[in-house]
Amino acid sequence: MEQSVVTAIFLPLALGIIMLGMGMTLTVSDFKKVAVYPKAAIIGLVSQLILLPLIGFGLASLFFTIPELAVGLILIALCPGGATSNLISHLAKADLALSISLTAISSIITNFTIPILLNIALAYYMTGEKAITLPFFKTFIQIFLVTIFPVVIGMIIKRKRPNFALRSEKAMNIISTVFFVLILSAAILKERENIIPYFEQAGVAAIILNLSALLLGFTLGKLFGLNKRQRSSIAIETGIQNGTLAIALALSPAILNNTQMAVPAAIYSLLMFVTAAVVILVSKKQNSNEALKELSLS
Repeated sequence: MEQSVVTAIFLPLALGIIMLGMGMTLTVSDFKKVAVYPKAAIIGLVSQLILLPLIGFGLASLFFTIPELAVGLILIALCPGGATSNLISHLAKADLALSISLTAISSIITNFTIPILLNIALAYYMTGEKAITLPFFKTFIQIFLVTIFPVVIGMIIKRKRPNFALRSEKAMNIISTVFFVLILSAAILKERENIIPYFEQAGVAAIILNLSALLLGFTLGKLFGLNKRQRSSIAIETGIQNGTLAIALALSPAILNNTQMAVPAAIYSLLMFVTAAVVILVSKKQNSNEALKELSLS
């Protein structure tokens, strides 16, 4: 995963297009849903933005002696959801409104939390000659330009040209998926000789982080009495991380510029699609039945 035109230009551009597509599915009312469903939204945000990063810090200290890999695992734990989690929630027949609300709010909050928590990780692991410190404002602007800004543009398009946004939704979902697959495929192709060593280095920690995230979402939802569809959404939002953003931050010359830090995010991104497929297969029928019950009671 060496620096190239693909990682320096195509990766941020692809992420921006993915976020633009997500923005074209959002309206201001989606943010208001957080006020309508405060309990589920608060549980979801705590799971995503507080508990999962803590698990990431814990697993990094347990599994890695290489500082760059430890920071990389923490980095993927700091990058929640994105359009992918909304798509998986839709396929699993989970609570899509809750999923979109969590994605929208967390996308704003992580502009602040990623620079702060990533600096804490860097201060702890990257000492001496390896020391790296991120300028908060510069990092915030970088994340803003490839996440919030295109989302806002997408929302404006949806408001001004709703028919165009609706017609484009399926195409944008396909484009987002294709971009993500291309990014991962390019990384795998370029580093094909290192795939096995990468899995050996980060595979166990990545799968434990992913399974812990999914279980955390389900468990918190059950403990606080949420319905099955809400529990599924929170589990998916917690377990499906924004691998594209994590890889972009790790490889960006203006931010981390470190290929090893991208390894856990790449491995996690591959593994999470496997566990996501299982979640869809297990949850889809149950969630569909619950949705029909909710519809009959409304």
